[in-house]
Amino acid sequence: MRNPFFLFILVIVLILIDFYIYQVVRGLLQGTTATTKLTINVVYWSLCITSICSFLLFPFITNPYFRQYIFSISIGWVMAQVFMVLFFLIDDIRRGTFWTVGQIASSTGAKFMNTENGIPRSAFLSWLGIGASSTLFFSLLYGFGNKYNYKLVKKKVVIKGLPSAFIGFKIVHISDIHSGSLKDPAAVKKGIELILQQNADLVLFTGDLVNDRATEMTDWMEVFNKIKAPHGVFSILGNHDYGDYVSWDSPEAKTKNLQDLMQVHNNLGWRLLMNENVRIVKEGAFIQLVGIENWGAKARFPKYGKMDIAMEGVHNEDPIILMSHDPSHWDAQVVTAYPQIDLMLSGHTHGMQFGLENPYFKWSPVQWVYKQWAGIYKNGGQQLYVNRGFGFLGYPGRVGIMPEVTLIELV
Repeated sequence: MRNPFFLFILVIVLILIDFYIYQVVRGLLQGTTATTKLTINVVYWSLCITSICSFLLFPFITNPYFRQYIFSISIGWVMAQVFMVLFFLIDDIRRGTFWTVGQIASSTGAKFMNTENGIPRSAFLSWLGIGASSTLFFSLLYGFGNKYNYKLVKKKVVIKGLPSAFIGFKIVHISDIHSGSLKDPAAVKKGIELILQQNADLVLFTGDLVNDRATEMTDWMEVFNKIKAPHGVFSILGNHDYGDYVSWDSPEAKTKNLQDLMQVHNNLGWRLLMNENVRIVKEGAFIQLVGIENWGAKARFPKYGKMDIAMEGVHNEDPIILMSHDPSHWDAQVVTAYPQIDLMLSGHTHGMQFGLENPYFKWSPVQWVYKQWAGIYKNGGQQLYVNRGFGFLGYPGRVGIMPEVTLIELV
């Protein structure tokens, strides 16, 4: 956004899209009342101008919450416009094809159809494009109200050779708090209450406590330190926890930020696992809990995790649970090199905070990037669970994919 040439090209493209859609809409409004035309024109151009201005002014907006909302609305509007344009282009291709065939036919003396006045637009395709795009746009607006709509997902996980002492053992799994995006303490406390109501034996947090800076947790310590469990609360780091996405005054400042965040985990009463493992003990039986730093198979995400170090001293005869933030780690390394791991817990994708889910169908655009993006996955005797995230990032809302607290029962 700070590149003037890129910004200039973006604005030109948006203006062309605005006028292209306007020409189609103006044709559809023929025959309607002057009041209807005026209302639609005012709403349409207000959205277009707001969207363009938001891109121009975004670098100068300092309020983080205002930035979130205005940018999300603008991006949502552009997405709806692109969706609209796809329908209109299909119709234009249809019209162009008929016109071309008509011209060829008339030049050979054949009768095809009268193309003297052009081929009219398909009202059906045009209205379908407008309807589908409007549904998308208003769904994104509606989703603002779902960002704290926490859902409990219960999952029984079968682990072969599970000691009898751990049958029925309950684990609450949460991920991706992104405290820098949170604003409503009362709403967040309801999520904490949901966690505590499960009376879990163990709580596991799989990374991205903050967006970038340890200071984002300052106002939230008294909220999240309420999370307790008889066998402890364990945590790992996610890709956002390292401060890789902001500019620091010096390398030392970035290092200090990470050290401060590690202290935040400690002050919360959470045991942060940094490429290490612990044994969970119950009635003389054991479960091995392994936690690694962020390890992503996608090119833009760092590989801080060291599985060889994290697995040192692990007893393979015990059930092994791995905490690894990025689910792409599972196929890339865990399945291929560590078949002794029974269950891996991840987050990271948020389910893109947008999609469709019901008992029979699950879809989100994020699945085009991540093969495993929400829920349970199996490969032979190994299993992966991907949490949909407790918080949110970028878009301050949820459509179809709600913020999640997972209750895992070992059987």
